[in-house]
Amino acid sequence: MSGMAGAKTGTDAVFERHRARAFGVAYRILGSASDAEDVVQEAWFRWRGSDISAIRNPEAWLVTTVARLGIDQLRAARARRETYVGSWLPEPIVTAARETEPTPEERLSLADDISMALLHVLERLAPEERAAFLLHDAFDYDYGELAALLGKSEAACRQTVSRARKRVQDAHPRFDTSAREHLRLANAFSAAIARADPQALIDCLSEDVIFYSDGGGKAIAALNPLFGPDHVTRFFMGILKKRPQNFVTLPATVNGLPGFVMQDDAGVHAALGFGVSDGRISTLYMIRNPDKLTRIEPR
Repeated sequence: MSGMAGAKTGTDAVFERHRARAFGVAYRILGSASDAEDVVQEAWFRWRGSDISAIRNPEAWLVTTVARLGIDQLRAARARRETYVGSWLPEPIVTAARETEPTPEERLSLADDISMALLHVLERLAPEERAAFLLHDAFDYDYGELAALLGKSEAACRQTVSRARKRVQDAHPRFDTSAREHLRLANAFSAAIARADPQALIDCLSEDVIFYSDGGGKAIAALNPLFGPDHVTRFFMGILKKRPQNFVTLPATVNGLPGFVMQDDAGVHAALGFGVSDGRISTLYMIRNPDKLTRIEPR
């Protein structure tokens, strides 16, 4: 009996060693941290029920299992997102604000791997396209591995990835990736919000700024994207007129890049990330749906 328990403990340790990578695959495919956790949990149950001794490459087995589950989950989620109220944005991953400049390798990863901009663009891809693109370009899967995963020929997988990459490149906004510049503008924007200063807000924004907000029908948000600094500023001024007592904006890292959260004594009200071009904020992504803010710890 003790031997069986020891074997289970050993297989548990193997799974835990690869859990972060499995979650990363699931989150990028689904755009939802909560759904990604569900997928990883299901993969865990399947792992526990498998003959581990027959699995030669545990990491590949887990990534493949999570990817298949993620594709199935995304197909189901797409039907719900088609009737979603207003813009649908990914569930944010928020951590403490970062004050230091990342290394070039970290900057590339932070800017292009889980940014709101990329995840938002990925919503335009079909589930299998999205998974194939991510597994090949972000997780270094070769076309033979994709063929086995998707049940297609290598040539078909190559075409799928190429088509998805072109769609992403055509739609992906081009941002500067300096963490220092992002942090400066995050602080300036946050200060303008704290003072409810419309001119200070306008000064942070580019002339062609685009603002996406996700309230899910449960919080005040723009049903459609807003264009231009005047429209964006009026939206924020409208929210600030109704802000509760002890309302604060706090710097945070939102999906790898500087941003901030809004909160009061009742908890977190919004998470906001953005892209920067030529020294101004050019795109804003504001998540206000309370269902997508439950993982953010108030500070």
